[in-house]
Amino acid sequence: MSKLLGPVRQVGYIVKDIEKAMASWIAAGVGPWFYSENLVPIEFRYRGQASGVPIISMALANSGDVQIELIQQINDAPSLYLETLVRNGECAQHVAYWTMDRYQEFQHHLTAQGFIEGHAGRMTADRGPFAYFIHPDVPSLMIEISDNTGGKAEYFEQVRQASIGWDGRDPVRRTGAK
Repeated sequence: MSKLLGPVRQVGYIVKDIEKAMASWIAAGVGPWFYSENLVPIEFRYRGQASGVPIISMALANSGDVQIELIQQINDAPSLYLETLVRNGECAQHVAYWTMDRYQEFQHHLTAQGFIEGHAGRMTADRGPFAYFIHPDVPSLMIEISDNTGGKAEYFEQVRQASIGWDGRDPVRRTGAK
């Protein structure tokens, strides 16, 4: 995929207790964490249909150039987050590719390869959309694509920059929706 979608930019983990998960990553030397609680997407589709909206808490940190994302779903709205937790328990769920100008191209490429949209949405009106794709023949292969327009790329760069030379101070930084 890297030849077609660029480098993997993020690995997303589904967790039951995000604060416990952050503490474990911090103990492993990864941080600081940018933590947002009870986020509600303004748009959400599950398996191609309008759906109830998952409420999630999310934390981001970098290990080198790879962003680590922790996601805890708070409610029981249908989503790939909840599906993954029920089917596999806490685990690495997806890898993400980012784009500023090729979002639709990435979508078309994945669907041409047999992937289907598992869920998709937008967190805020000014931020670019995201979509998670799954492949029916390979259930463990989940790919997120993220349109990083509307300030999302700048926020992700802030998270990366904070990790460079991080000395362990201020390990969890609470933020709003990004």
